[in-house]
Amino acid sequence: MLTQIDRMVLATPDAAETARNWIALLDAEPDGGDRIAALGARRTRLRLAQGFVELLEPDGAGPVADALAARGRAHMFAAGVSTTDMAGLKRRLADQGVAVVEEHGQLHPDPAAMGVRGLRVVVSPHEARPSVGLPDFFYEATLLDPAPEPAIARLAALFGLDRAIECPIASETFGYEGTLTLFQPRQLHRFEVINPSKPGTTMARQLQKLGPVMYMGFAEAARIGEIEARARAAGAGLTVDRPATRPADRMADQLWLHPDALGGMMLGVSRPGMAWTWSGDPARVPVID
Repeated sequence: MLTQIDRMVLATPDAAETARNWIALLDAEPDGGDRIAALGARRTRLRLAQGFVELLEPDGAGPVADALAARGRAHMFAAGVSTTDMAGLKRRLADQGVAVVEEHGQLHPDPAAMGVRGLRVVVSPHEARPSVGLPDFFYEATLLDPAPEPAIARLAALFGLDRAIECPIASETFGYEGTLTLFQPRQLHRFEVINPSKPGTTMARQLQKLGPVMYMGFAEAARIGEIEARARAAGAGLTVDRPATRPADRMADQLWLHPDALGGMMLGVSRPGMAWTWSGDPARVPVID
């Protein structure tokens, strides 16, 4: 029943400063703001890629204030997903025992009732939008879990995901294994649920410290070279994956903007089609000479 990962949602003590980071590095565009009573937060909205970045700043007691107090810093608060059937998804969640708050046209499922440790989502009506800024579209939200299978099965039950199109994923380089819960056939949008399997990595330390938690998001960008250049010029935290044989002036396969670069959350960026390397269809990856 899900269509896309359409937004990244951050909890931050300073939405204005966090917004400046997304605008400076990725050409996000301000798109107004409001208040979400269910979360006890003021929301600053930025248009980016084919969706949004939502910055939540506490405005009294509530889940956002609690999350910031528990973590002690800004961080990825939720994954934003879209659907073409809001009413049907709301009924499905109710059938699964999940209470939902509806506010500003979005659904906020009770994270405790969802039964997926560390996961929080906000559901919006699907809408086709032109791409804004340097990334073309978001496609992934990553959840760290030491025992991924129960979380993956629960996600399928909650959101009507087709388990036949799930894709296993593993990385010796970064030390993890898990599953991509693809929303639709031959599309990249998904939750990534992974277990860090190599001690001492950043994600392993994060899981050990916090338990199951939202870790990062991913986007695709034809202008990945511009993102890299802008991050380097700004001295922003950056990790780049470019084959050793490819000249430095050619696009990287992927890169990661560190949490300090974007005001609290890590964002991965892959070149067009590159994500199919690990998403079940490597024949779709364009070759760079």
